[in-house]
Amino acid sequence: MNSKNEPNAVPAKPSVFLPDSFTPQPVGLIAGKGRYPILMAERIRATDIPLRLISFKGETEAGLIETVPQEAHAQIKVGQLGKLLTALKKLDCRYAVMAGQITPKRLFHGLHPDLKALAILNRLKIKNAETIFGAIAAEIEALDIEMLDARSFLDDQIATKGLMTPGRIQAEPEYIEHGIRIAKGITELDIGQGAVVRKGTVLAVEAYEGTDPMLERAGHFKTDGLIFVKTVKRKQDYRFDVPVFGERTLDVMHAAGVTTAVLEAGRVIMLDKAHLLKKATQHKIELIGF
Repeated sequence: MNSKNEPNAVPAKPSVFLPDSFTPQPVGLIAGKGRYPILMAERIRATDIPLRLISFKGETEAGLIETVPQEAHAQIKVGQLGKLLTALKKLDCRYAVMAGQITPKRLFHGLHPDLKALAILNRLKIKNAETIFGAIAAEIEALDIEMLDARSFLDDQIATKGLMTPGRIQAEPEYIEHGIRIAKGITELDIGQGAVVRKGTVLAVEAYEGTDPMLERAGHFKTDGLIFVKTVKRKQDYRFDVPVFGERTLDVMHAAGVTTAVLEAGRVIMLDKAHLLKKATQHKIELIGF
């Protein structure tokens, strides 16, 4: 058997989430807001894979844009699908990956759909993250640009099974299971990917507004024993809409008095995971993977 130092050995992929056919060719990072695309860019660069950036005006962090050479960057407005496709081809991308959110209200105010986007929106009978981004992904892949799993390059940032913070689990198993069942149920209805429960009672479910506002609503009850569950659909498309747990959400949990977060292992991205675990411990919040 060849060792990794022998000339015929096959080099390991830089991420288990990449396809077996992956080769180190340019990756187009379609970057929304927040820390997620910044971390993704850092990890892609660390592998020496050529990085290309497509940013959204008014959304993508300026700090990320500044790290990319002008010739490797294109900026578009939210909704300009035709320009997105043109940019990916012009930047000679072999792969594309989506990371980061777009401000939800932009889909109602500040959207600039071009003819390509309008054609897709008019074609869709049901308009949600899965249908819209699925249609966009299909347009990208029609250009022979492969869409990557949005967990790619972030292997060490993924939730793992069991208690991830020190000590022992404080929440009751039956209440954790109830929360998981509720969160899984709403994903099947395309409502959201999270829920907050307390001792068998549902206090809040995530909808279009997102995770943090849901946690804030749950905090209005000012009670103890709150459990937050974050999960995915049975048939989750990991090219987009991957659930992310970051520092802001942890801070909102702390302010709302939510002391337990239950995250689906292998599915939920924990941004700056080591820092999150340390800060959660300081806040006496337990992080559990299921």
